[in-house]
This record gives sequence, C-alpha cells and structure tokens, in this order.
Amino acid sequence: MNLDRIASKYIRKAESVLSELKIREDERTVKPDDVLEIVEEASRYLRDAKFYFSKGQYDVSLASIAYCEGLLDALRLLRLVSFEW
Repeated sequence: MNLDRIASKYIRKAESVLSELKIREDERTVKPDDVLEIVEEASRYLRDAKFYFSKGQYDVSLASIAYCEGLLDALRLLRLVSFEW
C-alpha cells in the first residue's frame, strides 16, 4: 500500500473520530477544559496531516496523523473521551 493511501485512510478515521467524540462528564481530576485543549491539539495535527498530504509529502502527513491518533488514544485509554475507531 502506498504512503498516500495509508495517510488518507488515517486522516479519514481521525476526522470521523474528532467529529463524533464526546467528552465524558464524570468525576475526575482532569478538567473538561484540559481535555478540550488536548482534543484541539489533535485537531491541529489532523490539519497538518491534511496540509502535507495535499503537498504530496505523505511521510510527514503520516507522522502528523499518527500524533493525532496517539493523543486521541491516550484520552480514550484514560476514559476521558469516548469514541470507536
């Protein structure tokens, strides 16, 4: 599989998750605004991935979307957001 196809696939998945995830409102030590800040950072990595993809820099695009997914997975593993890949 080509890097452009892989990067495109990951970008679509991250877009879907970011548009549908819900921040949980249960008791925790992490404030919802702090969670939102991390979600916004993930969104910036998604934008970077799309930008580099459009320029044909598929390796950089793939690295950017991997950072996005890493942040989202961390939030999910901490049970601070809910979504499915």
